[in-house]
Order: sequence, then C-alpha cells, then structure tokens
Amino acid sequence: MTPQRKRFLTLLTLTVCCFNSITVKAQSTGQWSAPITWPIVTVHMSVLPNGKILAWQHGHHDHGGVIEDHPQPTVWDPNSGAFTSVDIPNPLNGSARDEIYCPGHAFMPNGKLLVVGGHAKGSNNEFYGSKQTHLFDYQNNSWSAGPDMRDGRWYPTVTALGDGTMLATAGYMDPASPAFSDNLFPEVLSASGASWRHLSSAQRLLPLYPWIYQAPNGKVFYAGPGPNTGYLDVSGTGAWDTSTYFTNYGYDRNTHNTHRGTSVMYGDGKILIAGGTHSNEAAPTNSAEVINLNAASPFWRSVSPMAFPRQHLNATLLPDGKVLVTGGTRTQPFSNAAGAVLAAEMWDPVTETWTTLASMSRPRLHHSVAALLPDGRVVIGGGGQPTGEGDSDHQDVEIFSPPYLFKGNRPTITSAPAGVAYGQQFLVNTPDANNIKKVTWVRLSSMTHGFNQNQRINFLSFTKAGNGLNVTAPSNRNLCPPGHYMLFILKSNGAPSVAKIIQIT
Repeated sequence: MTPQRKRFLTLLTLTVCCFNSITVKAQSTGQWSAPITWPIVTVHMSVLPNGKILAWQHGHHDHGGVIEDHPQPTVWDPNSGAFTSVDIPNPLNGSARDEIYCPGHAFMPNGKLLVVGGHAKGSNNEFYGSKQTHLFDYQNNSWSAGPDMRDGRWYPTVTALGDGTMLATAGYMDPASPAFSDNLFPEVLSASGASWRHLSSAQRLLPLYPWIYQAPNGKVFYAGPGPNTGYLDVSGTGAWDTSTYFTNYGYDRNTHNTHRGTSVMYGDGKILIAGGTHSNEAAPTNSAEVINLNAASPFWRSVSPMAFPRQHLNATLLPDGKVLVTGGTRTQPFSNAAGAVLAAEMWDPVTETWTTLASMSRPRLHHSVAALLPDGRVVIGGGGQPTGEGDSDHQDVEIFSPPYLFKGNRPTITSAPAGVAYGQQFLVNTPDANNIKKVTWVRLSSMTHGFNQNQRINFLSFTKAGNGLNVTAPSNRNLCPPGHYMLFILKSNGAPSVAKIIQIT
C-alpha cells in the first residue's frame, strides 16, 4: 500500500468515526445549526399555513421627537432561505395604522393571522395600548384592517375558541393614568370576524400576556402567571367562576410584571407551567407544575424541576408529545446575558422528568421566540429590543434538530387531504403504514414574550388501511379549535415525518 493511500484511508476512518460520534451524541442531545442572519430581530413569530414564517420586530423609534413606527414584518421561507418584506400599508383600508409592537396574535379558522392591539400611534409611551386589529393573509402576503376593539391593549393574549370565535384578554390601555390603566374586560371577535363582543360581566385584573386556553368543558381556562387560576365563561356578557379558583404555588404572586415564565397545553386539558420569578427582584426559578382539567377535582401539583432556573424561556410542543424548553437567563436583573442558559431541555409528559439537550450559541432572553417547523425542527431566534444587560440585539435565528431526527429513517406522508371535518375519518397515504405507532397534529405556532398563543396538540386514533392509515379527526371542537394543524406520523423508533398541514373546519 502506498503512503498516500494509507494516509487517505486513515483520514477516511477518522472522518467516519467522527461522523458516527456526532450522530450518536445527537441521538440523545439533538443538534443546533449555525446562526442564520435575519434582517430583523424576531420579537414576534408565526408559522403560516404554507409552512413559511412571519416575523416582525420593535418598530417604535424616537428620532428627535418624531416617532417612526416600522416593525418590518418579514416572511421567511425555511426551505429556500428567502426573505420577503410584507410591510403594512399606512393608511390601510382608509385609516392610519398603529404599530403592531407587543400585540397578541393567533390564527383564525380561515388561516389568517389575527393581530390584536400593540402600541398606539402618536404616543411617546410604548405602553399605550392600541384598540386596532390587523389581519395577515398568507395566500397573498397582504394585510387588512380588522374591526377595532372597544379599548386598547398592549401585551394582550389572543385565544382561538372551539366555536370559531377569537378571545382577547388583558393588556395596558393608558399608562398616563394614575396607575397604569389595565384593560379589565375580555372581548370576543365573532366567527365572521366582523365585530367584537364586550364581556362586561367578566371584569378582572389579569397579568400581561396571560396564559389562556380553550378548556375541554367549553369554558376558557386562565393558567397564570399568578395565583387564582380558573375558568372564564365567555357566553353572553361573560363571567369568572370564582368558586373554582386553583392556586399554583411557584409563580409571580406579588407583582404585575409576570410574563417571564412559560406555559403550554401538552395534551387535552393538560397544562404545564415552568420557570419565571416570584417578583421583580427574586431570582428565576426552575420549578414546574401541571394541572389536568379533565380530573373530577383539578389541582396544581409540582413535578420534577428543570435543570436550570430560567426567566424569559420558551416552550415548544414537539410532534411526539414532548415539550422543548429553550433560552432564558438564570439570574437577575431583568434580561441578564451573564446568566444566559444555552442548553435546551426536554420534558417528557409520561415520566414528568426533564432531559438536558445540546446548547445553542446565542443568548435568547427577553423578546426571544421559538416555533415548531413542519419538518420537525424548531427555529429559535430574537432577543433584544431593548438590549439586555451585557447582551445585544440578535438579528439571527438558530434551528434545533431534536433527538428524534437522529433515530433512523423517517416515515413519509405521500398524500393527505388539505381539509377535514370534525369526527371525519380520512386517509393518509404512506409507504410506512406497517411501522407507524403514533399520529399527532400540532396547531401552528404564533408566539411572543415567552408564550405561544396558538399551539396545542391532539393525539389522533388511526388504523392501517392498505398502503395508508385511516385517521380520525377530533370530534370535540373544544379540544381542537378550528384552523390549521401540522399532521405528523411517527415510527416506533420515534422518528416523525415531515408534516402535512391540514385545516379542520
């Protein structure tokens, strides 16, 4: 053997061994991409029904007393890497537009993104809430003006309900008032999108960006942050069920500034909350709690804590039903890069335990986001605006490949319907029908400030049918609000398919 060939074989062996070592490690800890440069800081992010990403940043800038509002909404194609600017015309539909900075947003049944509130134009104080609503149509990358709410909202939550209506809760109205005037009244947008219904009997002071979910019983459940979580009946003029308040023990009971933890509904009526702080000055916590709203007498209980204390963290539902937690800082003050947590963690709802995963390269603190992509990866970005202590504005994203993407060959969906009805059985064609152990669908992400206002998951029943699967859509609209979901099929090794996005109507 010549010396040159011997060197070649040695290098080849080392390369194969290195590749195998990386693959084995990724099977247990996952893998991060290198940072991908973006034209903006992704303060707000939504996965559209066509699989592309809509994001925008903080656009409120004071130039010598002249306020410039330019959040630069941008659409990103994860497949091609292309960016498309989708600025909001001003005026729009004949009216001047406020800035969509710190609004709430979730998807309507038709796939349009409903953006509620934000910063009222003309005010030098960014806490001044807008009463405007905006709609983004992914089919033609266009914006339209929705109906105004009765009052403004800055830091509100938007929740899709089972009957096709949309609920808006909380938010500041006017910080110039003696004590930050909060919007105490929820409002419901009609299924047609034509008008808002004021819930005048449901007055309650809620924290900013409250964790609100459509509950299995048809009511709405407030999961925090803060104590006295409980049910809201949104029928008529609305009413809080004060007789069934449930106290959760780890979160922000002494301050209004409580949007630093995270929450996710990881199953039908099952909610996880994690991280956050007890007060503005307290150190972040690593605690986690769950509640099962299907129980005869629901109650909050503690589960195993995360490996790291975190505030400003994000929680993302994965196709296999586990929950990925990313980002945050373990130290005070508000957004301190010195305590940035780079390692991801994954929560298993079966064992109720956490596993520490691979570390990203950038701090992702206040104003960071995370969202599940149709290919099963998770995009994490943002952080900044304003810049945290010892940090910078992050105009980039990183993409995480969870461990299940290194478990072997992935199954394939060759065809599935674009839309289904409640309770309908539908055919999913796949050459891997014999090896499929789980079918799930995950509602599209739409998140900001540590809370994904649109995601939820359903575990679908199925049977083998020739070269495919007969899958049954949920029949209870309260467990599966109408709209678009990413359908995944998973093999026995845990590997998920690339999703097919399906609308349930």
